[in-house]
Amino acid sequence: MAGRIPQSFIDDLINRIDIVEIVDSRVPLKKAGREYTACCPFHNEKTPSFTVSSPKQFYHCFGCGAHGTAVGFLMEYDHMSFPEAIEELARQAGLDVPYEAGTRAEANPARQKQSQDLYAILARADQFYQQQLRQHSQFQRAIDYLKQRGMSGQIVAEFGIGFAPPGWDNLIRHMGNSSALQEQLVNTGMLIRKDDGHCYDRFRDRIMFPIRDPRGRCIGFGGRILPGGAETHQDSEAKKPGTAKYLNSPETPLFHKGQELYGLFEARRALRDIPRLLVVEGYMDVVALAEAGIRYAVATLGTATTVDHLNRLFRLCNEVVFCFDGDRAGREAAGRALENALPVMQDGRQIHFMFLPEGEDPDTQVKKIGSTRFESDIDAAMPFSTFFFERLKEPLNMDSMDGRAQLASQAKPLLAKLPDGVMKRMMNQQLNLFTRQNPARQSSAGTRAAYRYRAPINRNKSTPPSLVRYILQRLLHQPALAQQADDLGRFSQGAIPGVDLLIEVLEILQIHTTLKTGSLIERFRETDKASHLQKLATWQPEVDDEASLVEEFTTALNKLEQMCLQQRYDALLAQSNLGPLSPGDEAEYRELFQKLNKNKCKA
Repeated sequence: MAGRIPQSFIDDLINRIDIVEIVDSRVPLKKAGREYTACCPFHNEKTPSFTVSSPKQFYHCFGCGAHGTAVGFLMEYDHMSFPEAIEELARQAGLDVPYEAGTRAEANPARQKQSQDLYAILARADQFYQQQLRQHSQFQRAIDYLKQRGMSGQIVAEFGIGFAPPGWDNLIRHMGNSSALQEQLVNTGMLIRKDDGHCYDRFRDRIMFPIRDPRGRCIGFGGRILPGGAETHQDSEAKKPGTAKYLNSPETPLFHKGQELYGLFEARRALRDIPRLLVVEGYMDVVALAEAGIRYAVATLGTATTVDHLNRLFRLCNEVVFCFDGDRAGREAAGRALENALPVMQDGRQIHFMFLPEGEDPDTQVKKIGSTRFESDIDAAMPFSTFFFERLKEPLNMDSMDGRAQLASQAKPLLAKLPDGVMKRMMNQQLNLFTRQNPARQSSAGTRAAYRYRAPINRNKSTPPSLVRYILQRLLHQPALAQQADDLGRFSQGAIPGVDLLIEVLEILQIHTTLKTGSLIERFRETDKASHLQKLATWQPEVDDEASLVEEFTTALNKLEQMCLQQRYDALLAQSNLGPLSPGDEAEYRELFQKLNKNKCKA
């Protein structure tokens, strides 16, 4: 991770650990030739298609396409962040992770210890609330309420739902009354400190919903007040007319509302393959939908959906559906979600908007119509583009020129936030239709730009396999082949797609001669080249013969060199047809002519 954990340490770490041991400790593997196999942990299957290669330090599933290194496996299977995965692998290898200057605060050992202590305290609080739901003298009130809301014991246990009893100091007395511990409880948001220095429990007489991070660790809570509870009679705050029905943990070192989503950990645990995610507004909605068998619902935590939320959701699936009440407030909330989503609407991602009947929320609606009809309504949710234009057009008179001009002036700044791509072009085209503008009247420069990149399509000619791809596949299978490449300058003459990446990979492997496939791929983790290299790394030769592999590799490199020379020669030839070449270009042209003829004679 550039600027945080030295790349040299990551390289050494991945060379030291064995991905087979990492995976086998979580998913039992069986030896199958040079590799190991198992049923894939990321999708349901009966016949094993999940393979792990020790030489490559790489895993791949031929069923669902999941693949990656030991770091990627921990991130996916154990829901770890990248630094956490590195820390875990280092711990197993008996190494301390060095952090470069300017690293994030958590990398500081003292800060790490503080975070670990806060996680431990929240875990104890979580256990306490769950215990109170079973053992407190007033637990039956909480149980009756949960049953009234249609929750089964299984769902209550799965989501870790608990009970904060009435009273000011239940948690304090349970956890301990030392000043140091109270300070930590204040830091986690579990206690509130008064002006006189005394502390009291933040959550009292409430149903408790633990909020978990991607690894399942408790980082905060949401509390739903129990109707008619004892808190009403003993807590002056509860007598205030503005007392919140729901209360969330405040921002803490572990809990940031703009990044976390309630129910996301439980959804990932329940579903190996998440086809889509439904964003609702409340804890009860998530739990009620899970009770109905709809296991892909998550909730924001008292805040509008942020870019961080959406990026997290889109890492798991390509479709997000927002579910809102159908009233004015619901549509306004949907409008905020739409505007926040504009910067992340890359091609291939889908967002839909589902509006419930007025007065209903997901909890009441799924009970009223059943899960089958509810999911049918999700299927029929309004597409992003439809809601975008309907929302803007609604108050305007689209039959008037003024109305259409207003639509254009409001829509264009919003559409400018969309990433470049097909979605953005199509929505601008739709805007032109609504405003009755003729795209042909746009600036001639824009028109020329639109046509400049149109390439003729030859439907009768199949695209030959890429030579660069062919070479990279063999290189990723056997990184030591890089030493056969000799001078890399011979590939710099042309502009063949992918050659820059090939040269970069060859340079790395020629300098770092001990790198394995896994550690090479990790060097590209935070680039757009990582997924491409991971796919190429899944290639296996039909016969794994080293001599044949070397011959294939060197032959392909020579062919690539010939292509680069020919491409440069053709470019200089075309330039000479337009006018005299410079002395330097003329000399290069003659040299290339001789090289190409010499190579043809050899062939």
